Amino acid sequence: MVLRPDGYHWLAEGGRQEFGPFATVALARADRDGSGEASAAAVDALQQAEQEIGIADWIDPETGEPAEGLCPPHLQED
Repeated sequence: MVLRPDGYHWLAEGGRQEFGPFATVALARADRDGSGEASAAAVDALQQAEQEIGIADWIDPETGEPAEGLCPPHLQED
């Protein structure tokens, strides 16, 4: 934990990323300790929302963008 003028921050392993500010050390620790669970839930929610509105979940390796519109079919590899 690091105390900065704007509040408490926590550092990721390796110290390259800093997260915060938080009003208390307890809030910073809670965010640090629960961040993995929230991230997984957020990813699932995002994927579900994208499916509901019809956004493709396959990314074209040549363009780096979702495969939309008139494109050759994408066959899943087994």
